[in-house]
Amino acid sequence: MSLPLPAFDLKSDNNYELMDVEAIQKALGRSRASVYRYANTDPNQNELNLPYDPQKLNPELRQSDREPLLFHPTEVSRFARDVLKMKQVTIQVQEPTQNETNRLLREILQELKTMNQAMNSHHDS
Repeated sequence: MSLPLPAFDLKSDNNYELMDVEAIQKALGRSRASVYRYANTDPNQNELNLPYDPQKLNPELRQSDREPLLFHPTEVSRFARDVLKMKQVTIQVQEPTQNETNRLLREILQELKTMNQAMNSHHDS
């Protein structure tokens, strides 16, 4: 059976939302357990980031085993098409929803850029 995957809008700045196990479960129409079986992880937790495996669903790199498994939408699409043999695979990514923390960080970044430009123009004078 071939199901199209849910659509996400693509933004040019490559700021996109990674997919968690639940999102992949819904997108692929598979159980949570099967998504974990597909994932390229070490069940014994001896190794955190395994080498790329084209027959598995490869998660993004993690710093700790306490971090959740997250997957790039392109990797999910590749896995669905190449390994699960789903015919219609369309995944578009969208910018994550704006929250207060992101808004404040962007304001801080803008202020730092302004200060940097002011210092550079003062230094060049």
